[in-house]
Amino acid sequence: MQSTANLPVIGLDLAKSVFQLHIVDMHTGEIQRRQIKRAKLTEFFAKCQRSLVAMEACGTSHHWARVISCLGHQVKLLPAQHVKAFLLRDKTDAMDAQAIWVAAQQPHIKPVPVKTERQQTCMALHGMRRQLMKMRIMQTNALRGILAEFGIALPVGHNQLLKTIQSELARAQQADRLTADLVLSVQEQLKRIDALQEDIDHLGQRLRAMIREDRQMQAIQHIPGIGDLTASALVAAVGDFSTFKSGRQFASWVGLTPRQVGTGGKTQQLGISKRGDTYLRTLLIAGARAVVARAERSSWITRLLERRHYNVVVVALANKMARTAWAVLAKGAAFDQVRWNPLEPVSAS
Repeated sequence: MQSTANLPVIGLDLAKSVFQLHIVDMHTGEIQRRQIKRAKLTEFFAKCQRSLVAMEACGTSHHWARVISCLGHQVKLLPAQHVKAFLLRDKTDAMDAQAIWVAAQQPHIKPVPVKTERQQTCMALHGMRRQLMKMRIMQTNALRGILAEFGIALPVGHNQLLKTIQSELARAQQADRLTADLVLSVQEQLKRIDALQEDIDHLGQRLRAMIREDRQMQAIQHIPGIGDLTASALVAAVGDFSTFKSGRQFASWVGLTPRQVGTGGKTQQLGISKRGDTYLRTLLIAGARAVVARAERSSWITRLLERRHYNVVVVALANKMARTAWAVLAKGAAFDQVRWNPLEPVSAS
């Protein structure tokens, strides 16, 4: 098998209709800049000699990576923010393809693993669910704002709102504070909220069905603070955890490690970097917050709370959860409750 180092490199700038290629002949150094329409792209790579095809990790990149890989080529997906550093002069398709070609040959840039169709399906379900959740929150917040103008204060929280709103509407109608048209419109909006919740529940059922068929997702569910959403999102977003050398590197990729500023041999640690996948970081922190809020805490959490702010402890636990998930999936070992044991109750001594 021909090594990647000896393969010619093709920089491919993805688009909707017309794709830009940047190719440099390995023997003559001649630069070729070509534009190929979408319908002809597969045919071009089917006839092209085996190459290293580099692309930015953006929309449709994983699809094209799978297609081009099936044609016998090596594919390298590059983080878009790292490619930008090699963009010269004006931003055009040709310059973008050239920047991709140059970035693909930098050994320090870590490539993005190509997702399988199953991984992308799982992340698509998460994206749909996230969008529906935003729409539901918008609807309930709008109801609170509308009814507050008529002196009706609804409680915070989706479930609490649904429990109290009907009685509040009935009481306001009896006191003649709401018109019939407004009450009818509020009831219609409540039906829309119920329909959104039903769609959210259906997506949750499909995600749980995927977990039942995936051993990796099931393995990290034993870690306290990692539920259905976090387990499925982590495995689908990362895939092969062994691409990270350590748990700290994975936690850094998620954005749960401190930023560092150093000069003159002195290094200062700041707040967490918040780089990487925002959705994964949000799920991990939400799970950690639920663990810290429990009545029974581990001695590690309790000791940390004595000297650190509550939110700092939550992020520290989220960091620990990410590292533990890496250890379970990268090393293939089962989660050891005795070694980590964050749910061990603190003795009353």
